[in-house]
Amino acid sequence: MKAVEKIEQHYLIKQLPKATALVSNDGTLVDVSDSWKELFGKKFNPKSPITIRSIFTDVENLDIKLLGGQTKSIRHQLKRETETLWLESHFTPWFDDKENLMGTIVQTDNISREIEAELQLERVNTILKTKSEVAKVGCWEFDVKSEELYWCDETKKIHQVPLSYTPTVNEAINYYKPGFSRNKISMLFHKILNDGKPFSQKLQIITHQGEKRWVHSAGKAIIENGEIVRVFGTFQDINEEMEAEAKIKGNEQLLTTLIDNLPLNVFVKDLDSKKILVNKAECEYLGKTPEELLGKSDFELYDKEVAKISRDEDLEVIRTLKPILGKETISIKKDGQITNFLTSKIPLFDIDGKINGLIGISMDITPIKKKEEQLQHLINITSVQNKKLINFAHIVSHNLRSHSANFSMLLQFLNSEENEEERNKILKMLEQASDNLLETLSNLNEVVDINTNINLKKVPIKLNHAITKAQQNLAALLDKNEVIIENQVDKNLSVLSIPAYLDSILLNLLTNAVKYRSPDRQPKITIKAKRIGGKIMLDFSDNGLGIDLERYGDKIFGMYKTFHNNKDAKGFGLYLIRNQIEAMGGHIIIDSKVDAGTTFKVYFNEESK
Repeated sequence: MKAVEKIEQHYLIKQLPKATALVSNDGTLVDVSDSWKELFGKKFNPKSPITIRSIFTDVENLDIKLLGGQTKSIRHQLKRETETLWLESHFTPWFDDKENLMGTIVQTDNISREIEAELQLERVNTILKTKSEVAKVGCWEFDVKSEELYWCDETKKIHQVPLSYTPTVNEAINYYKPGFSRNKISMLFHKILNDGKPFSQKLQIITHQGEKRWVHSAGKAIIENGEIVRVFGTFQDINEEMEAEAKIKGNEQLLTTLIDNLPLNVFVKDLDSKKILVNKAECEYLGKTPEELLGKSDFELYDKEVAKISRDEDLEVIRTLKPILGKETISIKKDGQITNFLTSKIPLFDIDGKINGLIGISMDITPIKKKEEQLQHLINITSVQNKKLINFAHIVSHNLRSHSANFSMLLQFLNSEENEEERNKILKMLEQASDNLLETLSNLNEVVDINTNINLKKVPIKLNHAITKAQQNLAALLDKNEVIIENQVDKNLSVLSIPAYLDSILLNLLTNAVKYRSPDRQPKITIKAKRIGGKIMLDFSDNGLGIDLERYGDKIFGMYKTFHNNKDAKGFGLYLIRNQIEAMGGHIIIDSKVDAGTTFKVYFNEESK
């Protein structure tokens, strides 16, 4: 019967799904299951028994665990050729039917997956803990049912409380700085408990040791079966970041205040020449807000040609990495306003030393340029006046010397002449010489008046009307010589002029055209006018004798210069009108051909609109 029981016991153990071994008190394997053989890779032969010590070689104090009749569990490793397994063996006493200790039942499980999972979890926890400590990020959890609040170690460190500290919700809220921070977290926590709305907020706390700290607190509700059961959240120390951010903002504010109050236009452009920063002066110049300017290119703000020049300059700075310093530029806005700038463009590099835009600085030098132009104009006027003075002095010296010599000679003749009839002739010649001297002095005085009265007021005068008036004043002369006049000047065209000067200019041009008419054709005068470069050009043409400009070109407007054998020619009219025209800020040029006629082009300032 016992033999039968033993066989049945063997087959029963053989079929057990868990790796099982019967071990005698001396440590010899009595019987094993097939699953045990498979796990340990050992063959079992009752006739050649082996000890469990030969298998559990890495288990310390194995005999103690086998003896004593107590249940024990151990974890150990089994090294194979290709792998190492983690095992968990349970030792249970084995008794016979008379309660005699026969040995130990050893059941073994392969727990390699569980151990690997535990190790992985431990590694993850270690990494998370390390990251949490480095990033100063903690966590917290609130159990809605038990109303228990849990803080991890890092959260406790941030609050500067002992690691043994267990907080309540009210205590946790009271750590927030009174005012905005405490009111805000109270409202957020209340809302997440009621409607599950997550939150993420930067707030201030006052730690257990009384330090003020910026933290980033976030929370999310855990919902089960439609109910909020827990609230899980993170808690991060961001004090250094916030202080650095506040410092950066302070520096930015300082920089913004500085560049906004500079009397210069400052802007920063990206690689596409679009503005990414502008100061107050740049905004005021363009008449737009920073929001309206940011992202805009010069083509959207300035005249097309000016924008193209600016873009080419930008590309040159970006390509060569060399700044453009103190270059005079002209800015023409969309509304046509022209401004002179002294502009510098400097390459802008990122922290890696790579070009990512440019900085522009422009100073409005329009007033300086105007002063420069005024100064140059004054220099030009002075130069012209000096030349006129030298010429005038020469004329005065020459003419008065001629009159003086003539008087002296006639007086000598008079003193030496005894014949009364001859003396009367000499006296008449002296009288004529006196009249000529007075005329010369009158002419010279008139020139002096023109060149000294430079501040006479100019007024807008209808040019067509002034021409008509001059015709009327010379009506007899014009009718007598059957002069044809074509006045093609627009009746609405006005020039800025001194009325007396304009009358003198027109009268002299008309009388000269009559004096130097051709005997071979009827005199004809054509008068036109048009706008050219901000000026009004009066075109006065006749079909008279003309002048040989190659021979007399440099003497045309000289005083007392005549070019025909006309007994009425005095050579003063053209000299006079040139002085009058230049005194009003204009100029005159001549075009003439012998026996074909003469054209005078007189340039006046136009009436300002």
